[in-house]
Amino acid sequence: MAEIKKDLFYTESHEWVKVEDNIATVGISDYAQEQLGDIVYAEAVEEDTEISVEDVVGSVESVKMASDIYAPVAGKIIAANVDLEDEPEVINEDPYGSWFVKIEMSDPANLDMLLSADAYEKLIEGE
Repeated sequence: MAEIKKDLFYTESHEWVKVEDNIATVGISDYAQEQLGDIVYAEAVEEDTEISVEDVVGSVESVKMASDIYAPVAGKIIAANVDLEDEPEVINEDPYGSWFVKIEMSDPANLDMLLSADAYEKLIEGE
């Protein structure tokens, strides 16, 4: 069973979101990395990029498939985890410690569209 951190928000496309003040940190869930299998490539969008909800902010590739990472909130990317490009396997080892981007939110109301840990658990149980 995939680990679900109770203190995070989630999206239906399997991103996790950690909110601190006005900053949203985004990565992929344990469930997502399990579905992908061994991740061999990861990339995040550059810092200072203005984004809208559901814009692509990163991508991952595994031996099974490729997948985009989507912005759960609108705003400006203030940090991109370039270390993932050199060590994409850390996403499999520690999905909740391996973030892709940090977004300074332009509209915190975007958080209302995200799933709680309990709602996310119900979502993946149905898949």
